[in-house]
Amino acid sequence: MPLYHFSENPGIRMFVPRPPVERPGVEPLVWAIDEWHQPAYFVPRDCPRVCIWPLDTTTGADRERWFGHTAARMIVAVESAWLDRLATTTLYRYAMPDAAFTPLPADPWMYVSHDAVEPLGVDSFANLPRAIAEAGVELRITPDLGPLARAVMPTSLHWSLIRMRNAGGSAPA
Repeated sequence: MPLYHFSENPGIRMFVPRPPVERPGVEPLVWAIDEWHQPAYFVPRDCPRVCIWPLDTTTGADRERWFGHTAARMIVAVESAWLDRLATTTLYRYAMPDAAFTPLPADPWMYVSHDAVEPLGVDSFANLPRAIAEAGVELRITPDLGPLARAVMPTSLHWSLIRMRNAGGSAPA
């Protein structure tokens, strides 16, 4: 199963475990994402975003409300303040050895390693909006992620609020 790590740095030769920047007390890890969920990371690293997709347990009402008007398998929303960076950032996708990683029990599409990991290879994405579109994902641009984040949190969809500390407006932290 392909696993990936995304970075704006094109020359990483070894991924060394580290804690999340916003939570320095957390155990240092190397993170990877599976292939299906990788479009959640087709944005600049620090870009705040709301990512949503239906699950097998998603109610018909939630599926209709959120996905009844689109053929997309996932929705990725970013704030309009990030639009220029989204259009101009080159992102590097590192292929990671799946044997080095274990899935997180709470989010089995996210993988972690306690050890340093050497990537298998790297490729680049210079047109992030195109990469999102080609993955069958809907890109939404909004002035403020807060209303969307609060609206999706009580649903039966899977939702991920990523890098929200960098959001403007009324986004939840």
